[in-house]
Amino acid sequence: MPDSKKRYYITTPIYYVNGEPHVGTATTTVLADATTRYRRLRGDNPYFLTGTDENARKVTEAAQKAGQDPQTFVDAVSLRFVETWKFLKCDYDVFFRTTEERHRQVVQAVFERLRASGDIYTGTYEGWYSVTDETFFRDSDVDAATGRVIETGAAVERVSEDTYFFRLSAYGERLKAHILANPDFLQPDTRRNEVLAFIDQGLRDLNITQNRSGWGIEVPGEPNRIIYVWFDALINYLTESGWPDSPDWRTLWPADVHLMGKEIFTRFHATLWPAMLIALGLPLPQHVVAHGWWLIGGEKGAKSKGNIPAPQDVVAMLQERSGAPQEICVDALRYYLLRDIQFSSDAEFSPDILLARYNADLANDLGNVLNRVLGANFFPGTIPTPRADRNITAKLRETAETSVRDYEAALERFDWGAALAAAWRIVGGVNDFLQETAPWKLAKAGDTEAVGDVLYGALEATRIAALLVAPAMPSAAAEMGRQLGVADIAAEGGWAEATRWGGLAPGTPAGASSPIFPRIDTRTANQAAPKKEMQKTVNPTNPTFSPIAPTESATSQASDTITIDDFARVQLRIADILTAERIQGAKKLLRLQIRVGDGDERQLVAGIAESYAPEDLPGKKIVVVANLQPATIRGVQSQGMLLAATDEAGRAILLAPDTPVAAGSKVK
Repeated sequence: MPDSKKRYYITTPIYYVNGEPHVGTATTTVLADATTRYRRLRGDNPYFLTGTDENARKVTEAAQKAGQDPQTFVDAVSLRFVETWKFLKCDYDVFFRTTEERHRQVVQAVFERLRASGDIYTGTYEGWYSVTDETFFRDSDVDAATGRVIETGAAVERVSEDTYFFRLSAYGERLKAHILANPDFLQPDTRRNEVLAFIDQGLRDLNITQNRSGWGIEVPGEPNRIIYVWFDALINYLTESGWPDSPDWRTLWPADVHLMGKEIFTRFHATLWPAMLIALGLPLPQHVVAHGWWLIGGEKGAKSKGNIPAPQDVVAMLQERSGAPQEICVDALRYYLLRDIQFSSDAEFSPDILLARYNADLANDLGNVLNRVLGANFFPGTIPTPRADRNITAKLRETAETSVRDYEAALERFDWGAALAAAWRIVGGVNDFLQETAPWKLAKAGDTEAVGDVLYGALEATRIAALLVAPAMPSAAAEMGRQLGVADIAAEGGWAEATRWGGLAPGTPAGASSPIFPRIDTRTANQAAPKKEMQKTVNPTNPTFSPIAPTESATSQASDTITIDDFARVQLRIADILTAERIQGAKKLLRLQIRVGDGDERQLVAGIAESYAPEDLPGKKIVVVANLQPATIRGVQSQGMLLAATDEAGRAILLAPDTPVAAGSKVK
């Protein structure tokens, strides 16, 4: 390594090559890439490792099934991972393969050291082994009636053989003490608690060899024994540092963060791996972080089930539907993966939710915010010079500064969903600011200096928003920079300066403006377009009830009863909530993206924020008035009204069906 300073070392798991890359594996890789880009902006000199795990027994079986020798098979599948990560703009430093000779040497060196210290010893193993999970299981982990693992459903086989064990049981208390002394070592807290409970059950010494020859790393001096794949694979993170021979191995080690899906967290990355490092006398990683699964129709998405798509297929769908360039559609997928993946729970991967995110967040908000200013007929073509003695942008500036702090805090815990939500508060703040200041009115009145103040504030806030989204969506951020006339929207190492208000240089010529994310029409061909929005009197504190101001004649004839014909005009439908987000400056309001039947996606505003957290709503079914005249509430269009009751404490309670029913179903 040429650098003497410790680099910020980020890793994904090295992925099994018994199947193709998909949106699940892509999520971890995009999380690592976005984190790397962010750390690069901060000047942390990050180092990003990803790669493939090629020594497992199930890889041998997959190669046999494909009619290939193992090396030919792993070369081909490994290449597809390389191609997919490049397709997704994942800018890693090294693509690590466990079939490399340097890795074999380090794995055998670790084995020899731990055997010499007594932490590896001979014994006899008898128990269950799952080839699918490449994991040894206790009797209590297996359903004896089905012969399958209770947790994963994988088939197991009974194994009895002389073997080598790693003395994992000796390190339970030391590992527990480290976890308790370093609360952010294992994240999130739910996973940390799972590991503590796992340790409290009592760690068992682990069988780390198998009596077979052929594909895998041999036990030193014993060619008929292969080292267990998990003992082998975890060492890749250390191998890349150059340990034990390179004088510069501490430039990388210890790793700053291991990122992964939850299925390989508790047993391996949070228990076995740190125990191995303690046994070697090496420092532990700073953070080990696991995210949840993507669910497909409520079930875990997995390559073994064939129910989880490849990133290329998802991007192709977005291109076909939107007409946007490939790199913009890649960014849209990256945004969805980062924005919606959960850490303490699982999340639903759905084309409907993806399209809703695309339209609501990208087409409506981020992609159009610049066009509102740069495309206005009163924009002078260059960045205006604001007046130093005017305070018109104070509130917007405060929103930007607070959002930057929230963004930074979220990424200290690797929570990209919260970080992007913080960036979007700036975008929402710009839209609110333009509504409040109405520069078109100022221009009409001839107040060009005030127009310049407003335009500069809106564009400067947008520049900061573009910087915050750059690690997640590098192509979109670069296009925003081009339109702003900024050569490098994400200059490396200048984070503090770049996020400071006032970085947009007055007098800079702006580029040609155009919406970055073309809106996708999710309606079916025979659906009529929504009626033109009309002015309406709305109760802003309770938008679930949005009355039209009555005429005098209507008031004089008011009655508590309606006819059956009146009721027949009201179209009540079941709807699925796709996304939910808070509205800037509105404590009680949420913006919901909903689906009311096939092809009918729309947005509505609901006053339920004090009763429901936004992250708890996607996937819920609600009842909506589907034919209500659209209204604008706090600058956000609402195309419908949901039904809610009120409890004794005044909290809104959503009305929902008590059995499964399709979105779009009529409520009678």
